[in-house]
Amino acid sequence: MGELPEGWVTASLGDLAETALGKMLDKKKCVDAPMRLYLRNVNVQWGRIDVDDLFEMSIPADELDRFSVRKGDLLVCEGGEIGRCAIWERDEEIAYQKALHRVRAFSLLVPRYLRYYLEYAARTGALAGFVTGSTIKHLPQQSLREVPVPLPPLAEQRRIVEALEEQLSRLDAGTVLLEAARLRGAVLQKQLTKDVISGRRRTTEEVGDADELLSLVDAQVAHMAGKKRWAQIRDPEAIWTHELPSGWRWRTLGSLCVDIQYGTSAKTALKEGGSDVPVIRMGNIQDGRLDLGDLKYLPAEHIDIKKTLLRDGDLLFNRTNSAELVGKSAVYSERMGAAVYASYLIRCRFAEGVESDWVNAVVNSDFGRRYIASVVTQQVGQANVNSAKMALMPIPVPPQPEQRTALKVLRDWEAALARPQLAARVALKRSKGLRSAILRSAFSGELAPQDPGDEPADTLLARIAAERESAKPARRAKRAAARPRKRAAALPSKPAPAPTSTPSTPSTTVQQELFQ
Repeated sequence: MGELPEGWVTASLGDLAETALGKMLDKKKCVDAPMRLYLRNVNVQWGRIDVDDLFEMSIPADELDRFSVRKGDLLVCEGGEIGRCAIWERDEEIAYQKALHRVRAFSLLVPRYLRYYLEYAARTGALAGFVTGSTIKHLPQQSLREVPVPLPPLAEQRRIVEALEEQLSRLDAGTVLLEAARLRGAVLQKQLTKDVISGRRRTTEEVGDADELLSLVDAQVAHMAGKKRWAQIRDPEAIWTHELPSGWRWRTLGSLCVDIQYGTSAKTALKEGGSDVPVIRMGNIQDGRLDLGDLKYLPAEHIDIKKTLLRDGDLLFNRTNSAELVGKSAVYSERMGAAVYASYLIRCRFAEGVESDWVNAVVNSDFGRRYIASVVTQQVGQANVNSAKMALMPIPVPPQPEQRTALKVLRDWEAALARPQLAARVALKRSKGLRSAILRSAFSGELAPQDPGDEPADTLLARIAAERESAKPARRAKRAAARPRKRAAALPSKPAPAPTSTPSTPSTTVQQELFQ
């Protein structure tokens, strides 16, 4: 952070606050323990705690205080978006899961100051050096305690928080309006797509008939796909169909394809030679389009190039991903240059007369997403949809001229909505940059005025250390009281030994002290 302002010091977080991890979920519920609501990682967002979706777990009474959050406690995400944090502002206490750190600041540290500093540290990457794990990142408790925190005087902490909240509240209000505008555009696009692919919004006054088209499609599929299983089932399940406009027909996706094929599982690498062929992977499918900004390659002579080389109009379907992203699709265009595709994708090559972009619009619509969600399977944290289930997806088929007219309407609307959408995204990006600048100003001592009369932070730190030390005996006593006591083992009954002295004469030192 550079040189600190005069009167500030740097201290580790563990010197300024008590930290504790929440309760690990038990596979077996404790029968005698009552069920308690608890907070998870997902409930803790930046600056707020969402209590609309709470789970329950059993917590014995003697563990409740240990795994509870009280008003003023700061909760910090141990995984996921590392460092994401918020303060529990409610009067009632609540339990919390092990995926969260509870940070209980000592009385001379303002909790909201620490909350904003952790956001600043997360935004600038200052927390990255304290994170462990190569694939799944974690912030261990000991590492959290070692995070350095710039500590100003107590009065200045309060001034910084006040100045931050005044400026950030205005910024947040503008961000809310921008985000609402962005979402409105996305909702309008979704609704329009839904109306067009369902036939509620006819895009042409001419009423044709898809039967002639489908006869040609069937002939092509029979010739090129032969007796492939996915090509034989033409009618979708009735539960997925609804009334279509005159001349439209329902068909399964597979019955419209002359070929359905999995991609290459060969190991890809960065480009090494001019003839290397790009491999489109699941991450390249973004919002119904192919984003070729991040590519890996195969050598041009690789054995898989010929069988996985893409053609203009091929639809690529993402068969494995997270539950939110599995089943997304995009259409390849020959304008993108030669390319092949990876094994987590499925290529669908349609018969002539079927517009790939039309099918792509159906797959990525709310209707398509609902179908995919109904057939998805979960394996080791990944969602999967195989080619057989994908081939049964219901597709409404208009005559080809109406497919093209509908696609033009969708593209025109998308272009019209793209301008305000882009403006909103640019403004949101600037908003993030401005927020980072405000936080940087706060923790470099430039946002709030400094007062030479404030108690210096080194004195404050010494007082916090004294408070921490004085709290140790109380914590030990509290833990000891919460520990279940072991009952003494019953001794076999024996006759009492005969006294070695008269009752009036104490026979041991202890007795003598007691009787004095």
